[in-house]
Amino acid sequence: MITETVTHLKRDYDVVVVGGGPAGMAAALGAKESGAEKVLIVDREKEAGGILLQCIHPGFGLQHFKEELTGPEYAQRFLEKTISEDIDIAADTYVLDIDRDRRVKLMSGTRGVQVVSAKATVLAMGARERTRGAIRTPGTRCSGVLTAGLAQRFVNMLGFLPGNRAVILGSGDIGLIMARRLTLEGVEVAGVFEIMPHANGLNRNIVQCLQDFDIPLYLSTTVAEIHGRDRIEGVTVAPVDGFKPIPEKGWYIPCDTLLLSIGLIPENELSRQLRLRIDPITNGPVVSSTMETSMDGVFACGNVVHIHDLVDFVSQEALLAGRNAGLYATQNRPPADNIRLIPGENVAYCVPQTISSDRDHTVYMRVRKPLKQSVLKLGDVYEKKLRYVFPAEMVNLKVKPRFLQNFHGDALKVDVLPVE
Repeated sequence: MITETVTHLKRDYDVVVVGGGPAGMAAALGAKESGAEKVLIVDREKEAGGILLQCIHPGFGLQHFKEELTGPEYAQRFLEKTISEDIDIAADTYVLDIDRDRRVKLMSGTRGVQVVSAKATVLAMGARERTRGAIRTPGTRCSGVLTAGLAQRFVNMLGFLPGNRAVILGSGDIGLIMARRLTLEGVEVAGVFEIMPHANGLNRNIVQCLQDFDIPLYLSTTVAEIHGRDRIEGVTVAPVDGFKPIPEKGWYIPCDTLLLSIGLIPENELSRQLRLRIDPITNGPVVSSTMETSMDGVFACGNVVHIHDLVDFVSQEALLAGRNAGLYATQNRPPADNIRLIPGENVAYCVPQTISSDRDHTVYMRVRKPLKQSVLKLGDVYEKKLRYVFPAEMVNLKVKPRFLQNFHGDALKVDVLPVE
């Protein structure tokens, strides 16, 4: 187990990365690539790796390493590379504050409170799970109601089963994966209930985790009430009309565990302390094509910016953020962006929010509703046909400078339209 690689922190760093998950490690490596000599990763867990350490299922690395890995294997590859590049890792250390001069205040049990200076910082804090309080599910406050990620940690890292018969609310990827995991451990999964008319997980997880194990998925259905005093005894589930349950059509399911897989929230307390501009749709910082936030020298990447489907995309985005943070620290930053991207029809958001006409870019976006045959339009300068789009799966668009040669303006609208 790798905890930390440094006992005494330097007073000054070129780049400080907040978060030691897949985004943080990739950002640190990107900073080293672009010339930053002194790079520090700060992580509040006892070892770097982030959420990957509890994701023991395969499916990672197909894009980045061109082979299928488990979460810990993917993390180990980045950890080994991080250590070989002489990057400092301060684990079990909490970031209390970052001021506008990029002085980072740290607290740990072994070193106490310290302040280190950085020429550039990268925010890579990841995301946290949405809880029962966020959706205000009626019923008693009994035990046995927990998020799918916490259940995953209990089963995969601590060796505890949360119960014997489970209901899963929400069809996020962690919930789908836990439906399979619990079934393999002998727990009966009564079903997965999703309030939306479509699933919110990847298609491959719906097939591999639910259909292959005969676990039913109920769409446009939610948990209307939780029953039980000390421990959950059952739930009432009901179909919905406009997201409101229809009580007379509900039915009771006995269970001793309710797992919530109802979405992730970017962990942006530090971003708000810094008063960074926040996108109301992604709940993450607004970023440029270099992944720089609204404050000079502060970059962001990974799930803290927007929720990703695959860790491979997190690594790709974080390498970009780290490289540009390293360039900023060495006073070699690229020219500023000159084009704003505006989400149009059937597009919820675009990241980054601005691009430059003289560089290659990868733009990530999510659609609002599923479509089969569709076309993605970047203003009047470029269009691309898509076989299908799905809200649960990010759409990636490679933007080349040649697309923008004849464009004269400061904003481009992005639409995903059905093929007529």
